[in-house]
Amino acid sequence: MNYQVYDPSPDLLPFVKCFWSLDDDGTEERIRQRVLPDGCMEMIFHYGDLYRQYFNDGSFIIQPRSFVFGQITQYIEIEPTGISGIISARFHPEGLSPFLNIPVSSLEDKAIGIGSLFGEKGITLEKQILAADNNLQRIEMMEHFLLSMLADPGTIDNITKSCVDAIFQSQGQIPVADLASKMSLNRRIIERKFATAVGMSPKQLSRAVRLQAAVKMLEENKCASLTALAYENGYYDQAHFIKDFKEFTGTSPKSFFAGNLRFAALFASAE
Repeated sequence: MNYQVYDPSPDLLPFVKCFWSLDDDGTEERIRQRVLPDGCMEMIFHYGDLYRQYFNDGSFIIQPRSFVFGQITQYIEIEPTGISGIISARFHPEGLSPFLNIPVSSLEDKAIGIGSLFGEKGITLEKQILAADNNLQRIEMMEHFLLSMLADPGTIDNITKSCVDAIFQSQGQIPVADLASKMSLNRRIIERKFATAVGMSPKQLSRAVRLQAAVKMLEENKCASLTALAYENGYYDQAHFIKDFKEFTGTSPKSFFAGNLRFAALFASAE
């Protein structure tokens, strides 16, 4: 499996966190993987075989060839059907909304086809991506497309961006009341701005960011126990951490890491 992360061009830095690619020859056993919320939305193109996406009732869909995935509020399960070839733009939590003419909240827990969102321009981009020779070409095409869709680079909400930055800097541990005080804003104003630009509340984003910080520490074996991990990441105690973990992942930390290390860090935690 070959996973690569690429920096966006300077003009897209305020909006795009990174580009990433995944290539795999499909010779290893195909395993269903759980992807966790991290507060970021994605524009994804499959130039390899498509992926299955499973639902809690056991049913599944085949993901579109190209799509935008909105905020996920709980884990999703995906599984390759063959050879993997993926290129994606991962947006900052508030970074996608300037490119859309619909509320980002309408994308929650959904994969919407590029053509449905962007019409003929989106369909043309998909054709170009599929015909490209390599991922550097694909990224250049995606950047050109995104810049063409960005009528005014100043459309990003700097207040929301500052709030998002504060949440990430605190690793999700800053209470919403403290965030409002830090920004000298009414809490309801912040919540309205998040609903418009991020597609989830400040509290939801904080919980996702805090969980991701805990997952990273677990992966790197940086805590001697779950109790220490819980306190380090601002949970009341070990029981609080396990409850939150199960709510987001549907399983215990031990069970999750037994079967999900291969993709969990890739799809939800790229820097």
